[in-house]
Amino acid sequence: MPCAQSFRWFRAISSLLWALGKGELVLHNKWLPLFPGGMGSSGIVVLVLALLAVAAGPFVVQVSNVAPERIPSDVEWTQETMAATSRGDAFRGMLLARKCEHCHGAEGFSSEAPTPNLAGLDRLSLWKELQDFKARKRWSRAMNPIAESLSARDLADVVAYYAKVPVFSDLQDNRMFPKPAPGPAHAAMASRLISFGDGGRGIPPCQACHGPIAYRPGAPSLMNQNAEYVLNQLEAFANRTRTNDINEPMRTIAALLTDEERHALAEYYGAGLGRQPGGVEASK
Repeated sequence: MPCAQSFRWFRAISSLLWALGKGELVLHNKWLPLFPGGMGSSGIVVLVLALLAVAAGPFVVQVSNVAPERIPSDVEWTQETMAATSRGDAFRGMLLARKCEHCHGAEGFSSEAPTPNLAGLDRLSLWKELQDFKARKRWSRAMNPIAESLSARDLADVVAYYAKVPVFSDLQDNRMFPKPAPGPAHAAMASRLISFGDGGRGIPPCQACHGPIAYRPGAPSLMNQNAEYVLNQLEAFANRTRTNDINEPMRTIAALLTDEERHALAEYYGAGLGRQPGGVEASK
């Protein structure tokens, strides 16, 4: 509360306290008794309560206007956390993953473009996303209840399984990945952002976090990811409907990218070009 406002409240409260002690109140320069028939105990209680309400008023309003702090993720990368993600049973995870196949595909590659591929994902990053779904730090009508049904052991087993699923092509499945390569203009735009970023706008290269071949332990892999899913996540970070990135790196970067740049990056990664070291233009 500003100093001037604090002083006015202090002066008003002091005056009321003095009047309570004298049993009189000044009105239009005339002294009037507060309680002509005498002030009983009930009168004192009423005045004290009214005084407390007046004194607390500005503080109550001020506190109610403060937005509660939102923690993006409950995951802490401690030694215990790292150990928990590493002790999973991949065979048991394969059995649990049967319920995931309807959306994410029998071999970890989805037939639906907006649905992420899970095959070969780094176990640390997948474990974090499942934990965020479980804690509702990341919202999904489908994934929140599924993640909530998994125990700590289940989570470790599932991520151990998907980390071992091979990513080579299989003619028997109907995966959406990879899409055709983007045009030369979008390929060059994406390659530049992946390799160098844009220092003038404060955008670091994508490979700094996601790796020079779109894979890096601890970060979501983009090596085999569907283009539409990548685009949807970039847009969700940009408009802050997805907020589970610790320290806000993706919300910051995605908001700095133009709409065309977000599309170019999604097309590039969705075509499998992120596997090339440092990025490569499709026209070469």
